[in-house]
Amino acid sequence: MDVVIALVIFIIGGIGGFFANRLLSSSSQEQRKLAEQVNKSEAALDQYKLDVAEHLSSSAKLLEQMNSTCQTAMKQMQESTQLLQKATTVEVDSMPFFSAETQQQLAQTATLRHQKRSSAVTEVITEAPLDYSDTPSGLFDEQKQKVTTAE
Repeated sequence: MDVVIALVIFIIGGIGGFFANRLLSSSSQEQRKLAEQVNKSEAALDQYKLDVAEHLSSSAKLLEQMNSTCQTAMKQMQESTQLLQKATTVEVDSMPFFSAETQQQLAQTATLRHQKRSSAVTEVITEAPLDYSDTPSGLFDEQKQKVTTAE
């Protein structure tokens, strides 16, 4: 009987150990999966940090290039403006837009036009427009139209 009791205890212990192993191994598998996910997330975060740092450094380089290009353009604009100012001051004095004769003719024409405008007599209108006078023109005449029906 001792053997039977020992055998039953051994079988019960084996079954209990089997279920305990299954229970503990499933939780350890979950822990391993979670640890792997954590490791993957940390690797992805590190890669993201590297990508952001690289992007910021390339953006800074591009901004420096834009700044130098803008400064070069500003220098060229200043030089062009100075050259244009020098050229226009010399040309304006030496070559007017109209000749002297043409400028005299334009001045005479302008004075004649101003004289004509000042001598114009304004007419005083005392009559009402035709549509509002005693004899209507017919535009606003109230006449009833005949209604014809074709049957």
